[in-house]
Amino acid sequence: MIVHVFKTSVERKGEVKKLRPSLNGLIDHNGCWNFDLEDCDNILRVETQNLNAPIIVSLLKSEGFRCEELQ
Repeated sequence: MIVHVFKTSVERKGEVKKLRPSLNGLIDHNGCWNFDLEDCDNILRVETQNLNAPIIVSLLKSEGFRCEELQ
């Protein structure tokens, strides 16, 4: 399993709810994702076997959010 960590501009639970269908459709059945909106960087963590970071960044950007992978 690969864990990707992203800094995002997602700030509210309503925004997470808006992204839920897209993220669920992107993540394989063994993967998972979650936001930490308490963190100053509004962290998105994605655990997956088959997904690379640019795809996740692209998805969030297409929904109008900033997103960059943290090293």
